[in-house]
Amino acid sequence: MWKGAQDDESLDALRRYVELGGNFIDTAMGYGDGHSERLVGEVARAHPGTLVATKISPKNMQWPAAPDTAAEQAYPAEHVVRMTEASLERLGLPSIDVQQFHVWNDAWLGQGDWQDAVTQLKRDGKIRHFGISINDHQPANAVKAVEAGVVESVQVIYNVFDQSPQDRLLDACRANGVGVIVRVALDEGSLTGNITPETTFPEGDWRNRYFGGQRKTELQGHLRALEQDLGIDTARLPETALRFVLSHPAVSTVIVGMRSVRNVERNVALGDGEGLPAEQVQKLYRHRWDRNWYDPAQD
Repeated sequence: MWKGAQDDESLDALRRYVELGGNFIDTAMGYGDGHSERLVGEVARAHPGTLVATKISPKNMQWPAAPDTAAEQAYPAEHVVRMTEASLERLGLPSIDVQQFHVWNDAWLGQGDWQDAVTQLKRDGKIRHFGISINDHQPANAVKAVEAGVVESVQVIYNVFDQSPQDRLLDACRANGVGVIVRVALDEGSLTGNITPETTFPEGDWRNRYFGGQRKTELQGHLRALEQDLGIDTARLPETALRFVLSHPAVSTVIVGMRSVRNVERNVALGDGEGLPAEQVQKLYRHRWDRNWYDPAQD
């Protein structure tokens, strides 16, 4: 889906990340039909102590989960167990630190037999913790799971533009001791400042749809307003955007792109525990931009 990655470059980046103290890597069986898991496993096996999180694709292969999808259609127990064992084989590890469902619907609480599978996998030592990856721009669709105590982590889109997790989810996670794994902290690259109206992507790269139509042009006004408000230049956008996410006390970790060694070295430097000044965080709250560019209906 993201074109241009090469295995040797990816492995170099992962190794450099671990060398610099990184200890958490997120992957999924759905990334390259398990190819990502094989690469991550190769690095994790060589560096004991590296925590690996992966995800189980839904059996019906429907992203995101439709409101009327039953738990049995997406995550029957036999599928959860079989896919976990397949991930373990690809990773080459004795257990998975965080196993996650790649889609979620709060209506699945009390439905089906997926919780029995999770309990059994923990009992057998095949997974250590269980979490969910929340559907795109649906943070409220996991609050019940958090409050019910059935998950130990949630993975959610959270960035300067999509601040919706602050409405309910992040407070619920803090109150219930649930870890928060942030994804899309740079809004698929728009908050790097590198996306301009002239930017092109390789044929077949899904970002052609995400940034389709007039969206790249529409984005520029939001970026310039953000820069003016904070008194920063475009080069400071990525650091500012990542530190904004890391400034929230509910956030446990942020998964950002690490395709190249350069990206790794730049991003790991921001994991120094230094968030943004409260004044800047307050200013960034004003730049919330509610929209869903994943949804074809918004094209």
